[in-house]
Amino acid sequence: MRSPMLGEFMGTLMMILLGDGVVAGVLLKKSKAENSGWMVIATAWGFAVLCGIFTAILFGSNDAHLNPAITLAFAVETNNYSKLLPYAVAQIAGGFCGGVLVWLFYLPHWKITEDAEAKRGVFCTAPAIRNYPANLISEIIATFVLVIVAGSISSKLVLSNGAAAGLSPYLISCLVWGIGLSLGGTTGYAINPARDLGPRLAHAALPIAGKTHSDWAYSWVPIIGPVLGASAAGIVLHLIGA
Repeated sequence: MRSPMLGEFMGTLMMILLGDGVVAGVLLKKSKAENSGWMVIATAWGFAVLCGIFTAILFGSNDAHLNPAITLAFAVETNNYSKLLPYAVAQIAGGFCGGVLVWLFYLPHWKITEDAEAKRGVFCTAPAIRNYPANLISEIIATFVLVIVAGSISSKLVLSNGAAAGLSPYLISCLVWGIGLSLGGTTGYAINPARDLGPRLAHAALPIAGKTHSDWAYSWVPIIGPVLGASAAGIVLHLIGA
């Protein structure tokens, strides 16, 4: 039952269930967490990544990338692209199924929530100010930070023996939390094509009461931005021998 593909699928599913789950709790009407704010969302997303990493490892992926941008960055760094396509497929599928589970979990709340854009916002990111060049730059920079700091956590250039055994998932969780608080206010910090595309596809496919369109006009930003940011970071990691 254990395999790297299954691990990436299950880890991403768990991350999306908990990550999009907190967004649903904050945005949907009659939720006990309604209007609890950005700090709650950013903090829970950090925990969601932590839970996703451990779930991925449990089911067979010691890489526990949960993110095509991370997979791409390490492919660029090592010049080994063999994992990129299979991992990306598993991660996007996990994101889709995680989005479906969020819809099921909050099933009575969709009908009584009138704001269709808020309902879409449970599943996928949207910019605070729609300016495609600026939005793209935000995603590039935030993803670059994600990859560089994640690379430093496991680099022997930082700690001669690497991060302490079992500590890396907690440090990555803190990293995602910090990115959310510092760099998340412009675009909602997708920093992960699977995190955005998988649930966006779920939003498009599901019979969500009173939903609007899935904003495909914006959907390229949380894909291309992380790809560019991760590629640049992967080159940097390669050049410094991290």
